[in-house]
Amino acid sequence: MSANPEHDVSAGVDFVKESQSEEFQELRKTHRSFVFPMAIFFLVWYFAYVLLADYFHDFMSIKVLGNINMGIVLGLLQFVSTFAITAAYVSFSNKKLDPKATKIRERLEREGVN
Repeated sequence: MSANPEHDVSAGVDFVKESQSEEFQELRKTHRSFVFPMAIFFLVWYFAYVLLADYFHDFMSIKVLGNINMGIVLGLLQFVSTFAITAAYVSFSNKKLDPKATKIRERLEREGVN
């Protein structure tokens, strides 16, 4: 749906042709340049935690503060990293993706009005 309901041109857009346009390909490339490395980073970090918990009991049971051990600290850091990745994506999207997507949408609305 268009951001401007007065200019809803979605019925007249050739989505296959648009998905092959240079502007859209650049938008996808920019999106992938953030998402794929970040997904790989997070999966490596997540599986490292799982492997540490499963095979390195001595390390995970090291006391950090009182009854708090490395396992708890690293487990909580899983949540922190999830929120950090989300915040980083929102910032990236606002700065890099949204301007490109807005440019495409505005062009499509202009072309649809004619």
